[in-house]
Amino acid sequence: MAFEQYFRAVVEGKRSGPDAVLLRFLLLIFSIPYGLVLQLRVLAYAWGLFQSYRLSKPVISVGNITVGGTGKTPMVALLASYCISRGKRVAVLSRGYGGSLHGEIRLVSDGREIFLTPGEAGDEPFMLATRIPGLMVVIGPDRYKAGLFAQEQLDPDIFILDDGFQHLRLNRDLNILLLNRAKPFGNGCVLPAGLLREYRSAAKRADLVIYTRCGNEEPYNHFPGIPFCRATHKIAEAIPLGGNSLAPLSRLEALRGMAFAGIAEPASFFNMLEEAGLKISEKMAFPDHCRYGEKEISEIVLQKKSVGADYLITTEKDAVKLSPYLKELGDIYAAVLEMEIQDMKELADAVEKLL
Repeated sequence: MAFEQYFRAVVEGKRSGPDAVLLRFLLLIFSIPYGLVLQLRVLAYAWGLFQSYRLSKPVISVGNITVGGTGKTPMVALLASYCISRGKRVAVLSRGYGGSLHGEIRLVSDGREIFLTPGEAGDEPFMLATRIPGLMVVIGPDRYKAGLFAQEQLDPDIFILDDGFQHLRLNRDLNILLLNRAKPFGNGCVLPAGLLREYRSAAKRADLVIYTRCGNEEPYNHFPGIPFCRATHKIAEAIPLGGNSLAPLSRLEALRGMAFAGIAEPASFFNMLEEAGLKISEKMAFPDHCRYGEKEISEIVLQKKSVGADYLITTEKDAVKLSPYLKELGDIYAAVLEMEIQDMKELADAVEKLL
């Protein structure tokens, strides 16, 4: 975790020592060939040197051009719930990143039963499958082949391609790009000198841009020719681990809590907890997609005792991996993160055209 924090601090310009300056210079050198390869790959698809394939049902892609922190999973959940409420059979196609079966095409859920563990499927696919009744989820690195598998086994009406902006092998009917309002392009450099997966000009491939984490701020529209929406994230409720009923946050407001998370930007999660009125006496950040084991659990329990916290709270993504440790952790909650679209008409109109 120390390395991950150090890397982000360097590329975001938060460290100014000679070591940071030298590292930024070296990373910038490596980012030039990386960015060139990315652009050549996009051109290869545009010129037909690499082939794109189409599924028999509409595909909605949700993705970003930065590393983490834009809220892809809540957006996929919102879209899936919307389409299911319209009576459609929805299948999410996910890469399965972080799961032990990464690289295989596997069925996570058929909408009735869940077949894989979070360790096998990956955090986000398992969380989506458990959170949204009726949602079908398939993992696989080649989302076109995963889609063919889903067509044959599940017969969905519509596909949602999770984290799909760079997955050009699969054609999409609606290409949604998420941008963090506060820092949509990081420091403007591609990996490894920055947090961009590809240059900002790639955003022109989007059919719809959604600026996330807007709060009460109005985003600057960087791409006037592309329709856009504004979105906010909020934590409205919490789920006691080991139970099923939602708990209002007001139940926890008078208590001292300790928060921990293994996500791309844990600070944003911690801030939302405090904005929701919770008293968070301690915060622990773990690497993104952290696989919790005895070492991490011991650290959490020891720190909880040290600060005298009454309860623990974490993200839904982290919570799905903690079931073997509930006895040691004690009173623990998963915060329910919701995305709200402030101007839903642009998104609803685009989705309705497909439905």
